[in-house]
Amino acid sequence: MSARAAAMRGLVLPGVLSLAALAILIVLGTWQMQRLQWKEALIAAASARSRTQPVALPSAGEWRTLDLASLEYRPVTATGTFRHENEVQVYTVLSEPKGKYSGAGYWVLTPLDLGNGNFVVVNRGFVPPEFKDPATRKERQPAGIVTVTGLLRAPEQANAFTPANDAARGVWYRRDPSDIAQAFGLANVAPFLIDATANYRAGALPQPNETKLTFTNNHLGYALTWYGLACTLVGVFGAFAWQRLKSS
Repeated sequence: MSARAAAMRGLVLPGVLSLAALAILIVLGTWQMQRLQWKEALIAAASARSRTQPVALPSAGEWRTLDLASLEYRPVTATGTFRHENEVQVYTVLSEPKGKYSGAGYWVLTPLDLGNGNFVVVNRGFVPPEFKDPATRKERQPAGIVTVTGLLRAPEQANAFTPANDAARGVWYRRDPSDIAQAFGLANVAPFLIDATANYRAGALPQPNETKLTFTNNHLGYALTWYGLACTLVGVFGAFAWQRLKSS
């Protein structure tokens, strides 16, 4: 067997393995491109949904079977009485605000008593740290029956870096109506929230209408990474094969 034939034979196994790896990398890149199309369609649908006319809040009898993914960011209205004594403040950092205040502060979440033992938690908006204490805005707390207009939101999901809500210490990191229900013994709380889009007096705090349609969308970057690795693999194998054949 000539040296060149031996060199070519020695490339068979590396070539097969490289082709298999190349196929996997291309499949992964293509899958991420498909995910990108799906995510962009999801964002477009949510954005369009947020601009529709408000509808009545789903009834309590529907709560258990709601498809929150298809309803999130839908404008809704709800009428009831705020339970200001059960207010919680969830730490946040507000960037690109629509209103006057921004930076570090808190979302003000207040259960709205819908009657008949039913509640929905309303994110009334943002306050800076100096207005975290409800006593600093006592005169701005709406009393009696109110009608809230806002966007329906799914509970905020925790990640590996999100501390657990600590109701005993009054420290809240996540907008989760089930945690609020448990903290205050509220029996029938909607499995979603309402992000208020309007306030009851112009310029009053909390600062509403700060909802952002946020979706993590890194799929294009992931796709380019997989395709880039595929190109690198082709280049590396080509250089390896050329060197083997050249030296044979």
